[in-house]
Amino acid sequence: MNASLMQRKEMLVFMAFALGFAALLLSPTAFAGAGGTEFDEVWITLEDWTQGTLGRIITLSIIVVGAVIGVVRQSLMTFAVGFAMGMGLYNAPTIIDSIVGATLTNAATVINTGAVITNGLGM
Repeated sequence: MNASLMQRKEMLVFMAFALGFAALLLSPTAFAGAGGTEFDEVWITLEDWTQGTLGRIITLSIIVVGAVIGVVRQSLMTFAVGFAMGMGLYNAPTIIDSIVGATLTNAATVINTGAVITNGLGM
C-alpha cells in the first residue's frame, strides 16, 4: 500500500475514535431505575423461548449446522463455534439477569455475619 492510503486509513481511524469519544463525553447521564414493568411479559416470553423447546431446537440446529460445515471444511472449529453459540443462546437470559439485574439477594446474611465479626478488642 502506498503512504497516502495508509495516512487516509489512519485519519479515518482517528476520526472514528474522536467521534466516539466526543459522543461519550457529550451524552447525558442515564440511570437505570426499578420501573419498566411494562416489558416484564416480553422478557418472560423471550426467556421462555430461548430456554424452552424453541431455544433447544435452535440450539441443536446451530450445533448440527456447525458439525455439517465442519465435515465439509474438514475442521472441528465450526462445530466448536456452533456448540458455543448454542450454549450462549440457552444461557443468555441467565447471564443478562446476573449482569443487569444485580441485586443483593444475600444482603441480610452478609450484614448479620459482619455484625458478629469483631476486632477482638472488646466493646
